[in-house]
Amino acid sequence: MSRTKITAAIAAAALIALTGCGANASANNPASGDDFPKKGKSIDLIVAFGSGGAVDTAARLVQPILEKELGTNVEVINKPGAGGQIGYTALTGAKPDGYTIGATGSPSVVVSPLDPTRGAKYTRASFEPLGRQVIDPAVIAVQPDSPYKTLKDLLDAAKANPKSMTASTTGLQTGEHFALAQIQETTGSVFAPVHFSEGASQATTAFLGKHVDVLVANVSDVTDLTKQGKARVLGIMTAERSPSLPDVPTFKEAGYDVEAGTVRGYSAPAGLPDAIAKKLEAALQKAIEDPTVKEKMSALGLQTSYLSGTDYEKFWAGQEADFKKVLPLVQKKD
Repeated sequence: MSRTKITAAIAAAALIALTGCGANASANNPASGDDFPKKGKSIDLIVAFGSGGAVDTAARLVQPILEKELGTNVEVINKPGAGGQIGYTALTGAKPDGYTIGATGSPSVVVSPLDPTRGAKYTRASFEPLGRQVIDPAVIAVQPDSPYKTLKDLLDAAKANPKSMTASTTGLQTGEHFALAQIQETTGSVFAPVHFSEGASQATTAFLGKHVDVLVANVSDVTDLTKQGKARVLGIMTAERSPSLPDVPTFKEAGYDVEAGTVRGYSAPAGLPDAIAKKLEAALQKAIEDPTVKEKMSALGLQTSYLSGTDYEKFWAGQEADFKKVLPLVQKKD
């Protein structure tokens, strides 16, 4: 064989080898997402609050659909404390490879990095939003045998005798804390907040044990309590009545311009490869919009309000701007 033909043959073989290596490299490249998730490797879904609350319940409803769509186990892991900050720190500190995602709820996830005194190790940029699931309006409730029959009765009493009644929150600068601050700013009614940093389940237990006078919660937290006659909901902080609590008037109906609630979705640590993010987002959308999941959510008082990862990110940025304006209300000493 001539030198020219030998050289050409070597070059062709080298090209084939390189092409083959390139194909294999692409298949094994995490950024391609082709092998995600790897067989037998489970995905952790961090919930920054205790078990039994609305965040935990919603995560466990989407869990089996995620497993079906992704073809691997999804394990819900509760990391409660500091109003969600412990769980969010764990989420943002995880490797951005798709094997750790988490439930994110505002205002807690939005506000905690805005207040320097909280010492949060994450910022808004530390998260990769994957999709919004629900908006859960805030409510205010009293014991069934409470002397306060209407929202006006309760607020008038809290205005006449500031801090004479304790009211629950799920932690410093959480949705319930902001709701109390908004009530105070709008109506002049002042409650004494008691912060239960492990979440709604802990706050509800305290209310049922009559360790706090007033339960400030979300619609999903009180739907069953109302049916069981364990709480009397006096008002809902939204523009329209809730389908789950059709007999409960809104604050606006009672003459108070107060709207508050919790927005919940799912995120991953920032830096997630696009291909993996798309797989996770698609699986979450399937899970969130699954008819059975939506039906179960509705029964719990949770109205599904899906947004894609991109739209959830925009919504999050808008909330950040809004909460910056009202943050001083929850930075004052209670």
